[in-house]
Amino acid sequence: MKTSFKWFETALLSLLTVALAVSCAAQEPATAPSQVTNLAGIAHAAISVADLDTSRAFYAKLGFEEAFFMSHDGKTTQSFIKVNDRQFIELYPKRKPDDPAGFMHICFESTAIEALNSAYAARGLTPIPVRRAAAGNLLFTMKGPEKQNIEYTQYMPGSKHTNDRGLHLGEHRVADQIVAMGIEMQDTAAAVAYYKEKLDFKPGHALQPGRTWLELPGLPSQQVEIVQHAPGTAF
Repeated sequence: MKTSFKWFETALLSLLTVALAVSCAAQEPATAPSQVTNLAGIAHAAISVADLDTSRAFYAKLGFEEAFFMSHDGKTTQSFIKVNDRQFIELYPKRKPDDPAGFMHICFESTAIEALNSAYAARGLTPIPVRRAAAGNLLFTMKGPEKQNIEYTQYMPGSKHTNDRGLHLGEHRVADQIVAMGIEMQDTAAAVAYYKEKLDFKPGHALQPGRTWLELPGLPSQQVEIVQHAPGTAF
């Protein structure tokens, strides 16, 4: 789990804070483009792991608890490690021994997912239709720059995530919010342009000097970092 520890150390231990900042500022009219594409936060990071039990134990040592898991034919297919009531780390066991382990995708939360889906389609992007996922939330995905998968979700009443609110919040977890997440790209300039022009991200405040940070539209307290891909790394 060296890859996961390196990712966690850089993407959580140094970048997480202990308070969820929620903006209560007055909103623009619903028809304003910037309002339609606003996001409610980073919902989760999905990671492929070589050994699920070892990975669960690793995050448990950092104080994080498993909220719930999904299974098929008696085997766990997905583990949901809870950061807070709205943010998770999703662990997926590798399907084949030679499949790569490491970062799979980032998921953003929306409070108006159908409108967001339509707004992206109107910009010439190719989001798949909104559907209800197995955990009970609304979901859609689309291909981002360099064909990476970007996921969007809207938490729904009665879903596994919603029903777990207030639970599995480990008293000793090392942090209780994801405030930033890195995404590797081959062409960082093109990726930054995509996130700014297509997804309405804004230039962010540098958590580390000399790096490229972008604020989530509608939630400047959370950011993504666009980093240059380096051979042998996953996140």
